[in-house]
Amino acid sequence: MPLLEPNPRSLRPGRKRTPAPDRVPDLQARGTPRRLREELAALIGPEKVLSGISDLVRYASDASPYRFLPQVVVVAEDVDDVSAVLSYAHGKGREVVFRAAGTSLNGQAQGEDILVDVRRHWVGVEVLDDGARARVRPGTTVVRANAALAPYGRVLGPDPASAVACTLGGVVANNASGMTAGTTRNSYRTLSSLTFVLPSGTVVDTADPEADAELARAEPRLCAGLLALKAEIEADAGLTARIRAKYEIKNTNGYRLDAFLDGATPVEILRGLMVGSQGTLGFISEVVLDTLPLDRLVSTALLFFPGLPAAAAAVPRFNEAGALAVELMDGNTLRASVSVPGVPADWAELPRDTTALLVEFRAPDEAALAGYEAAAGAVLAGLDLVAPVPSVANAFTRDAGTVAGYWKARKAFVTAVGGSRPSGTTLITEDFAVPPSRLAEACAELLDLQARHGFDAAVAGHAAHGNLHFLLAFDAADPSDVGRYAAFMDDFCKLTVERFDGSLKAEHATGRNIAPFLELEWGPKATELMWRTKELVDPDGILAPRIVLDRDPQAHLRGLKTIPSVERIADPCIECGFCEPTCPSHDLTTTPRQRIVLRREMLRQADGSPVELRLLEAYGYDAVDTCAGDSTCKLACPVGIDTGALMKDFRHRRHSPREERTAALAARHFRTVEASARLAVGVADKLGDGFLERATGLARKAVRPDLVPEWLPEIPGAAPRRLPRTHRPAAVAVYYPACVNRIFGNPDGTPGPSLPQAVVAVSARAGRPVWIPDDVAGTCCATIWHSKGYAEGNELMANRIVEAAWGWTAGGRLPLVVDASSCTLGIAQEVVPYLTEDNRALHAELTVLDSLVWAADTLLPRLEARRKEGSAVVHPTCSMRHLGDTGHLTAVAEFCAEEVVVPADAGCCAFAGDRGMLHPELTASATAREAAEVTARPFDAHLSANRMCEIGMDRATGRGYRSALLALERATRP
Repeated sequence: MPLLEPNPRSLRPGRKRTPAPDRVPDLQARGTPRRLREELAALIGPEKVLSGISDLVRYASDASPYRFLPQVVVVAEDVDDVSAVLSYAHGKGREVVFRAAGTSLNGQAQGEDILVDVRRHWVGVEVLDDGARARVRPGTTVVRANAALAPYGRVLGPDPASAVACTLGGVVANNASGMTAGTTRNSYRTLSSLTFVLPSGTVVDTADPEADAELARAEPRLCAGLLALKAEIEADAGLTARIRAKYEIKNTNGYRLDAFLDGATPVEILRGLMVGSQGTLGFISEVVLDTLPLDRLVSTALLFFPGLPAAAAAVPRFNEAGALAVELMDGNTLRASVSVPGVPADWAELPRDTTALLVEFRAPDEAALAGYEAAAGAVLAGLDLVAPVPSVANAFTRDAGTVAGYWKARKAFVTAVGGSRPSGTTLITEDFAVPPSRLAEACAELLDLQARHGFDAAVAGHAAHGNLHFLLAFDAADPSDVGRYAAFMDDFCKLTVERFDGSLKAEHATGRNIAPFLELEWGPKATELMWRTKELVDPDGILAPRIVLDRDPQAHLRGLKTIPSVERIADPCIECGFCEPTCPSHDLTTTPRQRIVLRREMLRQADGSPVELRLLEAYGYDAVDTCAGDSTCKLACPVGIDTGALMKDFRHRRHSPREERTAALAARHFRTVEASARLAVGVADKLGDGFLERATGLARKAVRPDLVPEWLPEIPGAAPRRLPRTHRPAAVAVYYPACVNRIFGNPDGTPGPSLPQAVVAVSARAGRPVWIPDDVAGTCCATIWHSKGYAEGNELMANRIVEAAWGWTAGGRLPLVVDASSCTLGIAQEVVPYLTEDNRALHAELTVLDSLVWAADTLLPRLEARRKEGSAVVHPTCSMRHLGDTGHLTAVAEFCAEEVVVPADAGCCAFAGDRGMLHPELTASATAREAAEVTARPFDAHLSANRMCEIGMDRATGRGYRSALLALERATRP
């Protein structure tokens, strides 16, 4: 036991709690039953079986209002693992649910028995036929796939609002569409081929010319049954017509019965049935999709109407004008969206009934776009807008930043509205479609229905396709509130079907909430065919029971999750999962969503329950220690939830008074600490890596891994003892070498000047000399203390650096140029909450620039590139993402190299100061995909903008990363 191991109970929620009705029972505190765990471990390997209660709880929630605790989680690595689990389930009479991103809004990614994670090991994109098609693995996000297609001028048809997080496996399995897909660009219509695993374990590649012959040999009963169902449907003219009519508007409710009409062979029928099957008929292991042209010219308008019916009435006119997207946002949505960074604050003051349409035209050339804008102008002339638009030129914009802002607000619909719901309430997202010509009528009826049941829902959606979404909040712990919701759902479903012959699920797929209403929409004959299809493909019913088909009329009220109030910073979370792809620890321990999910389960428990204690025991490492603290989750979250900040607060809670005093002492005497660290690094360079690795390894065991860094061979030698001499009178900027660059020197083997020498030299060459103050030693951006949660040390250093910077810059008259991006972020933004009132006023006068911004904006126009590298790959740091400076890194790199590559999988390296030395496994996991991309080909230069991140990338890739400013000095050297 290490000497300073923290007490897990320091993270226990402090307030009194009433145990929630959906809390995990005490009997499940030990996690997976031993026999199930041991049998699966023997079958596929113990490292692929997650069985602790912490593992089960973090996989129990998705973006839906439901929560079901699995018995075990299997992290499948390949098709063989999937087949083995299916075979085991058959033999043992167990159930299996597949889960990828967990962005499902209706519980499709939850199971009560064996849950199989098919995200972690299932990522990859192969561009085919010069971009005409793409082969995509199911754990790949839509955004990642489109990034691979963009150089070819192509894009996928489906474009769900959750594209940053949702994966292609889920998109196809739910036939998700999005803003522009409609009924012609969705998965069903753009699918080229599939590879899938049937419940029996049979693998089918629909692109294989021998697929039908092989399936007939392996599954003769299945083939015969599919053809018999096809013949039965085609013999019924009324049913055939009904099926065709149901798909004239968006519809993902139930199985795609038109697959029996569109497919001529069993394999073709199965290919269609798998789309929208929601994991109930098989596992989709690979998808080949036909792509569409990426029309790069865009013209977009955000138009405000006096009410929902008026906005809906305008939709058909924009459709006729050729709009690719017409998105609707009602007043509640607009007001909630002010929580989204960048959305105008005055939206909160809009009249209650105000409704907006986001209208977009896309075209391949200027002439086509001008034609669309002319048609839009004619439409605008006849509209009654809240703020009248005098001309199309004033309404529509082509400015990329403005357009991106509009779409950011629209895509944040669920999270923004969910974040503004009353604390402790559960959010339901519903999604229906009516014929577009009847959208205005449906809007009026929906408003009336909500009012009758006491709801004030937010409404948004793909109005061009008659598809609306609405959100309702209610208390899942209050039976009367659940009853009110149930009554609303009964009336809503009847209204949609009986009044409009609409779809109860337009694009989110049936899920648990609509399964009881499937027959209401489809009628008994078609519904019975769906049951027979399920029984034919999955006769033992092992795959995802109760997700599409359920005869219990109350099934949608089972498993509703309570949402206990947690720490204020995290309370708005609706568990959507948008944060997960950006999280450095998402393949190692937990994600931001899961950190919050685990916290909520603690609050469902009685104080001191066995489940709470087990969760607390695991939370320290799984959540707190392995959080990089980079806060990229804040950037990915539409409402800016900063789970990294919460974990830093938890680190503070775990510190002993002695640790806090020691950290504050280090801040007070940082000049001595800095000099000692530089000396130690110099001595270490002479002692050799082997000795230091052994020494730090012993210390980590004796004290605590989260306090003692591990020595890594990639750590460079000491920086020069003296900084370059500079002169204040001629300087146009103050240059602040970060403490990391005052302690560590250049990468081993890198010739030439140190980074401070390079910055001084290249600034002088550009005629923009900088001055390094004589008293920078002993100052710091405070990130060392801030990231570890040391409160007193953080406040002391934050105020010291601002006071010093104020003096150095002559009261803010000169800019402060900082040569490490994390330190730039620290001084520019992160110190502010910890400043005294007086120092906050001083800080407001400072101009803090990252050295890459200084170089790109000020130096490059005055410099000549005398020599260039052939190729360079860059690693944008997470701090640069927060600062919006990634383009400056690329600009400097392009000045220094003929070819510059930003890896598609570039993300936070998780080195996070010294966290990569405290937990090297975190950096190894976080960088795995980027490193694979970087090492797949040779580059002449590997560039970044932060010394510790460069060390992390050195370790990940075996390549020598260095500051782009060193490359700039070399490129411009006389």
